[in-house]
Formats: sequence, C-alpha cells, structure tokens
Amino acid sequence: MREELFQLIQTHAYRFREEPFTLASGKKSRHYFNCKEITLHPQRLELLCKYIVEKHLPESGLDEEEAFGGLTMGADPICFGISLEYRKQSKNVFPLIVRKQAKDHGTKNLVEGGVNAVKSCVVVDDVITTGGSTLQAIKSLRDAGLEVTACICILDREEGGRKAIEEEGIKVFPLFKKSEFGSLD
Repeated sequence: MREELFQLIQTHAYRFREEPFTLASGKKSRHYFNCKEITLHPQRLELLCKYIVEKHLPESGLDEEEAFGGLTMGADPICFGISLEYRKQSKNVFPLIVRKQAKDHGTKNLVEGGVNAVKSCVVVDDVITTGGSTLQAIKSLRDAGLEVTACICILDREEGGRKAIEEEGIKVFPLFKKSEFGSLD
C-alpha cells in the first residue's frame, strides 16, 4: 500500500517548475506537493486512510487513539477517512475540525466534533513545511481541553516544521518525507 501511495503522490500531487511556487508558509519552492489531489479523490483517500489505520498508526504506536483533528481544510478529509476506516472495525474514533478562526456567532468554537466525548487526539496535517498550520491546530486543540498525543502528516517537507512541532512535545510521524522523492532542492 505504501508504494502505491508513493506512486500516487508522485504522479498526482507532486509538481516541479522553474518559477517557484509560494507555499502556505510563505516560503518559495520549485517543488510543490498538492496533497488535495490525494485527499479529495475518493479512491486515493480510501487507500490513504486504509494505509494509515492498518499500517502507519500501528507501526507508530498510535492504534488506540480516540480522535484525529487538524486545521481545516488540509486535515478534514484525512480525519473523516480515518474515522470511517475505524467504523469498519466497529470502533468510534472521532474526527475533529479545527477552524482557522472562531465564528462570530453561535458557540464561537474553534474546534468542532466530539470534543466532549474524548480527552486526547492526534493532530493531522497533509503537508508540513514550517509547522505553522499544525502548531495553530495544536494550540486550538489544547485550548479546547484536549491532550495532543502525536502528529501524523502525509508529507514532511523537511524544512523545520517537524522540529518546531516536536519542540512543543508532540512526536511527528510522517508517512513520507520530501527527500524520498529524489534530490529536491
């Protein structure tokens, strides 16, 4: 499954061009990974989440977690997909959505989902560069009273994000690293 996912990312999510892309972090890079090409395609998302639940989480020691959440939009399909994979095993594992900013009406919650049903969660992201989005999600999850036990992501761009997250006491378990895709500058 991992090799199939690697090929799907290489074929559908990875882009190279001479004129640099601007990343969410504000950094520039000629190498871009649009993992939405995986997470917003039903068949690819199903394979990704099946791999995460059946292989990646057990290998990382994270197969007894009660919730997965991260900053909307990168984490949302992954969290829902993981939850549905666990439903196939008759387990309730909650997806949590972390808003980028609080609504100005209603409950004004930053974190939506089964917050009151769980005590801890794994933070999720599609791509980690500097870790800014993931750190924002961690803060919101903690502010909602949850213990953040670990972090999983599809791709670690190996540009300081993992270190920044681990400095917050959160171990990062990427499925892939940018360096696995060859000599990328």
